[in-house]
Amino acid sequence: MAAEVLELDGLALRIGAGQRLIGADLGAKTIGLALSDVERRIATPLITIRRTKFAKDAAWLVSLMDEFDAAALVIGLPLNMDGSEGPSAQAARAFARNFGPLSARPCVFWDERLSTAAVTRSLIALDVSRAKRARAVDRMAAAFILQGALDRLRRLGPAA
Repeated sequence: MAAEVLELDGLALRIGAGQRLIGADLGAKTIGLALSDVERRIATPLITIRRTKFAKDAAWLVSLMDEFDAAALVIGLPLNMDGSEGPSAQAARAFARNFGPLSARPCVFWDERLSTAAVTRSLIALDVSRAKRARAVDRMAAAFILQGALDRLRRLGPAA
């Protein structure tokens, strides 16, 4: 069974109680990952992986989803400021399309405009060194993306 790409509203109908979500910030060189708690209230930065080949990256992601019993993958969709899709958004859609045959769990997209900038500003405000920011920003951006999706799911409520 291949994964579907769903709208967040559709995902709310498909996930069970106690199932986590994994958020992904897909960069050209790295993938930042975040994990929700079982109540789907809080997103926590998990890990940043260096991208290699798609098959290897996707297999690793599937194994993480199995390990944490994640119901779905929330992928950051890097839209342009005017809402249009550029090359990065097309790459995120291609990742989800290629990931589909490898997992039965659905993927959803979440608008990630300015997520990395917001995380970077927060880290600068906390006086985190440039080197430490570089190591943390991708997984923290994934948590920022996932938290937005979790907040929206909570607003949809159980009747969604």
